[in-house]
Amino acid sequence: MKKRQTFVIAAAILALAGCSTFEAGPVGNRAVPEPAKAVEVDRYLGRWYELARYEAGFQKDCEGVTADYSLTEPGQIKVVNSCLKGSLQGKSERATGKAKVVDGSQNAKLRVSFFGPFYGDYWVLDHAEDYSWSIVGEPSGRYLWLLHRQSNPGSATLSRMKARAAELGYDVGLLRVTQQPAS
Repeated sequence: MKKRQTFVIAAAILALAGCSTFEAGPVGNRAVPEPAKAVEVDRYLGRWYELARYEAGFQKDCEGVTADYSLTEPGQIKVVNSCLKGSLQGKSERATGKAKVVDGSQNAKLRVSFFGPFYGDYWVLDHAEDYSWSIVGEPSGRYLWLLHRQSNPGSATLSRMKARAAELGYDVGLLRVTQQPAS
């Protein structure tokens, strides 16, 4: 039994060591607010295009980033994140995960997993009434995503979203704009 426990611990350490590309960036908001609005899950589902993000190791050199959400059962969501490595002509990469709604969060908080039993926070901090845009973060303030239903909604829309993120306490100077293919 002792050898098995040692093996499991060693395997876990090796797996975590292999996650060095999951390094978080600097804290861009030391007082992340609670989500501003309830989320209607059915309206949130579908494709989102990433307009800008705080750079993170797991998204390094990603362009053309999309996130697709679909309901698998009540409270359970399939998540498929895609990106083009290095440029809009780069190799397509995809990560499939699962998310579950956090009870009592008005559907604005999810727990998302792309790696076995390990879950991370995903907070819909704010969204348009028509679900055309969404600002997503998590409690540490190290991650931020500006998402839109259109791949290229225009610079005025991106500026308004950045201004809203700044109102939420985020350092928008840390945002990296994501290239998207022409619509």
